[in-house]
Amino acid sequence: MDKNLLNQMSVDIILPNYNSYPFLEETLESIINQTFKNWKLYIADANSDTKTKEILKKYNNYQNINIIWLKENRKPGFCRNLLLKNSKSEYVAFVDSDDLWEKEKLSKQLNFMIKNKFDFTYTNYTAFKSESKENDYKKIYAPKYFTFEKFIKNTSIGTSTMIIKREVIGNIEFTNTKICEDYFFKCQILKKIKHAYCLPEYLTKYRIRKDSLQSNKLRNFYWIWYINKNYNHLSFLKNLFSVLCISINSIRKYGFK
Repeated sequence: MDKNLLNQMSVDIILPNYNSYPFLEETLESIINQTFKNWKLYIADANSDTKTKEILKKYNNYQNINIIWLKENRKPGFCRNLLLKNSKSEYVAFVDSDDLWEKEKLSKQLNFMIKNKFDFTYTNYTAFKSESKENDYKKIYAPKYFTFEKFIKNTSIGTSTMIIKREVIGNIEFTNTKICEDYFFKCQILKKIKHAYCLPEYLTKYRIRKDSLQSNKLRNFYWIWYINKNYNHLSFLKNLFSVLCISINSIRKYGFK
């Protein structure tokens, strides 16, 4: 694609943040160093500790970084929904405060979307454990495409790999659950547009942390079950099959992390 045409595109990046000082600066620098420059980063800080706020203050004067300072700790779903309401660009990307992007992540993925007229895309990613001295990297291969029925059996759309066309999102929101708030969001988008497509390159690094809310598998599966029952309205048997398939795929991807 012509670079001038690509640079006419714009993307807003949504980042919820809370007490992430050991990783936040590296994440922000991976965004700032993107080869694609027509982006705006929206951060909602959920009343983080002093160390995290001090890091954020370094970036407060960047013209294309907008920080919303919340007075209390709010869940990631609330933060993402707030940021979506404040952002305006044609495309929306998502990143967590401890994940990293390769330099050409935005340019390659937007080019892929525009060239193929895709509304919802994701990429392969590399998982790594921040506690590992050797940085134990594992490449996570995502399927070529997802439908809703396929996604509720295999949740291999990494949130930090997604870009979605804004008009597709509309009024769709993240759940305000303790974790897995992004699961139902993806389900709703897939119900609406039928397909999401993978750019088969490893453009995101996903950090596995022992202390993260997502690190407890049983807790994750409980919340998937809860969302399937109360939001996706799956039958008992379909929900059971969904959680079983997701658990098997999760172990295949990450092992017993």
